[in-house]
Amino acid sequence: MKKEKKVWAITLIACWWLAPTQTTAQQDSLKSTTLSDVVITATKFPKNQVETGKVLTVIDETQLQRSAGKDLAQLLNEQAGLIVNGSNSNPAKDKSVYLRGAGSQYTVILIDGIPVNDPSGVGGAFDLRLLPIDQVERVEILKGSQSTLYGTDAIAGVINIITKKKGEKPLGGFGTLSYGSYNTFKRNIGVNGSTSSFDYNASYSHLTTDGISEAKDQSGNNNFDRDGMEQNSWQVSAGWRASEKFSIKPYFRYNEFSGKYDAGSFTDSKKNTYNTNLLNTGLSAQYALGKGALNLLYGYDKTDRAFDSDFGPFSFKGRFHHIEGFVNYDLHKNLQLLTGVNHQNIHMLDLTATEKNPTVTITSPYASLFLRDVNGLSLELGGRVNNHSRFGNTFTYSINPSYLIQNQIKLFFNASSGFKAPTLYQLFGQFGANNNLKPEVSQNLETGAQFFNRQKNFDMRVTAFQREIKDVIFYFSDPVTFQGTYINQDRQYDKGLETELTYAPISRLTLKAFYAFVDGEITQKTGSRDTVYNNLFRRPRNSFGFNAAYHITSDFFISANLKTFGQRSDLFFNLATFGTEKVSLDAYALLDVYMEHAVANGKLKLFIDAKNILNADYMEVYGYNTLRFNLMAGINARF
Repeated sequence: MKKEKKVWAITLIACWWLAPTQTTAQQDSLKSTTLSDVVITATKFPKNQVETGKVLTVIDETQLQRSAGKDLAQLLNEQAGLIVNGSNSNPAKDKSVYLRGAGSQYTVILIDGIPVNDPSGVGGAFDLRLLPIDQVERVEILKGSQSTLYGTDAIAGVINIITKKKGEKPLGGFGTLSYGSYNTFKRNIGVNGSTSSFDYNASYSHLTTDGISEAKDQSGNNNFDRDGMEQNSWQVSAGWRASEKFSIKPYFRYNEFSGKYDAGSFTDSKKNTYNTNLLNTGLSAQYALGKGALNLLYGYDKTDRAFDSDFGPFSFKGRFHHIEGFVNYDLHKNLQLLTGVNHQNIHMLDLTATEKNPTVTITSPYASLFLRDVNGLSLELGGRVNNHSRFGNTFTYSINPSYLIQNQIKLFFNASSGFKAPTLYQLFGQFGANNNLKPEVSQNLETGAQFFNRQKNFDMRVTAFQREIKDVIFYFSDPVTFQGTYINQDRQYDKGLETELTYAPISRLTLKAFYAFVDGEITQKTGSRDTVYNNLFRRPRNSFGFNAAYHITSDFFISANLKTFGQRSDLFFNLATFGTEKVSLDAYALLDVYMEHAVANGKLKLFIDAKNILNADYMEVYGYNTLRFNLMAGINARF
């Protein structure tokens, strides 16, 4: 309880510091670009953010450049309403994405607009460890159900990771070299360029670290070994403009990731190792139509994972194909149409599964109409039919009006449904398979307002949401036989509130803050009665973030980022009693500071990224270690 009070004392102090004050020095203030941002993820084609009522957060290229001392999971963990559990545990540990409290399996990860998927995984979610932050240029986080545009799994939202592309001249280069705590060494080198008809980007990233012991040593003897990791990543992308109307962009990515892991909470292992490799390749193509464009997307993921432990070796292999064609077209100056169809082939290679090497396909036609800026009113109406080879047809819809008042207040409302089919692992996997599972379906509501001042140096967004998932899939372990299986439960009900604020009181200073609340419970009928309990384990009900970024000079930049996490609960499997116990995780606060100094006309940037300056001792997962005070220092180069 004392730690909880300490965390919220920090929160209150930060809120007081942030409170806007009257100032007349606005002429040189940094303008907010929220209204004029052009985004892609909200509609699948470029659209001004003012014309959509969807809740979208953009992590831009500048912020990515100032995150060289982090990994992608740590950067996402700083955002409002988004928790990446494991992001500050041992670097080799798995990461779980909780967007608005929902599990990883309810968020679709896109790379350059194309879904990535691991059919061999329990939830099918993409492993964030398999994409180095050095290869990322921009991230768009789209919250709320997006099943109409992005199909199965997009019940909580979509994270679109946009990779680095062309350079500004025919031949250029870039690189990062850094070293830090736990003998962590990272290097990235690449070349890029562009001409009138061709552009390219090729890069290689390497990361090694000794890490820390994944499991927490309760004895205090510090005899647990460190669980290090190594990563090698290659990326090649190109773009060819064959004519004024037609362009094609192929890509190829390959990632090798290996490391050690422990046997469980508070339990060391000297043997456990794993190796993962991902091949991700495909292309996008576009043909301009004058008032729109015809688009083609294809992606292929080949994921192989191998684990070696005291229980023997385990192997998991998945193959995923995604092909999609869609047209966006301006029917009128205020009316746009998006229509398309995608086909996914999801394949798990496993001879030990209850059905050998199972495969499913999903074919989904969809369409959306967009009314834009008719006396301030914008509206999206969309529908999609998900045709699953094992579960038949499921229809999803979205209704998304927004209203802009004098370019200062935007009111928005979203009503949508979502769909998630059971994964191949849940249906036929090695442990707990149940081929009688039903798909999960959701109903989602979201409403809010966004406020801007006339100087465009202040904006605030307030959003409330609720999400109901029926036939939610849950892993049930029999307390007598200890046999586990996946089952459908009646209902998952989540609700929450997010407040986000940006303020630039002077030209060199930008302040940002957010507060997020989420709560959820699951309902299961037992006879004639309902059993209800909170099940958002490892997810805080309350989180707060504050960031201050200041240009001391044109060449020297410093920022501080504070995020607090309220108390959470977790489930602990006690080997002594061979039973599961509900445990509490203390609240904590993380304070990070980043500094960079540009030299050689900005071509070189020296940086230091210091994390967990408060040296907080906490757990993201019960029985597992987290990183104490640590830092990375290095140099970024562009030439």
